Amino acid sequence: MSRFRKVFALVPLLLGTLAAPAPAAPATFTHPGVLVSRPQLDFVKAKVSAGAQPWKAAYDQARGSAYASLSRTPKPRAVVECGSYSNPDNGCTDEREDAIAAYTDALIWCITGDARYAQKAIALMDAWSAVITSHTNSNAPLQTGWAGSSWPRAAEIIKYTYPSWPNSGRFGTMLRNVYLSKVINGSNSNGNWELSMMEAAVGISVFLEDKTSFDKAVTRYSNRVAAYVYLASDGALPKTVPGSGLSSRDQIVSYWQGQSTFVDGLTQETCRDFTHTGYGIAAIADVAETLRIQGQDVYSTDVGTRLRQALGFQSKYQMGAAVPSWLCDGHLSLGLGPVTEVGFNALNTRMGISMANTQTLTDRQRPAGSNNLFVAWQTLTHAANPA
Repeated sequence: MSRFRKVFALVPLLLGTLAAPAPAAPATFTHPGVLVSRPQLDFVKAKVSAGAQPWKAAYDQARGSAYASLSRTPKPRAVVECGSYSNPDNGCTDEREDAIAAYTDALIWCITGDARYAQKAIALMDAWSAVITSHTNSNAPLQTGWAGSSWPRAAEIIKYTYPSWPNSGRFGTMLRNVYLSKVINGSNSNGNWELSMMEAAVGISVFLEDKTSFDKAVTRYSNRVAAYVYLASDGALPKTVPGSGLSSRDQIVSYWQGQSTFVDGLTQETCRDFTHTGYGIAAIADVAETLRIQGQDVYSTDVGTRLRQALGFQSKYQMGAAVPSWLCDGHLSLGLGPVTEVGFNALNTRMGISMANTQTLTDRQRPAGSNNLFVAWQTLTHAANPA
């Protein structure tokens, strides 16, 4: 290799870009296998039936919510139009909340055996699969990621635990044509966008048993996780993803909201606000959980280390720790949301890793409800769940 070719070959490494290999799709997909598995659902059912806490309180919270109403009327649209911060909101809230409702009903069906909830979940999914054709306006990719994260959770549970869903094929076609096509190629926007989009892509790929899309989504996810959460081992600057266009220190600092001091667990959006950071952390954990169900343990890899550090760092400040002057100019916009249960359960309950700050925050927030976007009922499904 010539001297010049060697130099050019080193450029991506010097800039911290990633082209990380990703695990291959499983030979056989596990169902239900998006965020929650059958053994996890069985664990929850037993705990709720026994009146054990915090699962009983979490179940009561879910069942008492508007999402679980058997009188809910779905509000499908052919075209869902979502501008920045859902302005305009032409079907955006309706779509996200109908998707969360379908998942809520599917969970209640599994826990109680009450077929009315399975049928309501089916009615919601059928209503949308019969109508929707596209998402438009500036927030379309993110909206598709959010709703597309909830739909396959519900669909997996219903298809593999309820005896009859005649329109499941039509629902799968909707997921492929309307959702997967919109999210699979990712986004160079703030990291929570691509992480949510990859959560949708991975979940949909499991439901469709689409190994090619699964592999593509997991590769994007792996690269984005490494570029979203900083570790000291990354070097002087955070990682970037291939094709990001970030090639200088000034560009990277600007992308990290002006933050120029980097420490373990800091995220690309910490200095923006904790709410958007919570979206990113939730999607990291949710995908890791789906991958675990599909036989791929990324919690024991770099992904798990970054997730643990991100949870601990954000939890510390969410609980009121003094903000040093070097961090976000001494000011943080809090509001992490109900996003800690999945990652905490995986790393603490199953792997035995001590996570004091995350544990305190998780306990304080129980039972964790919904952020009304794509996170819902994680205390119910993942609190101390060893399955």
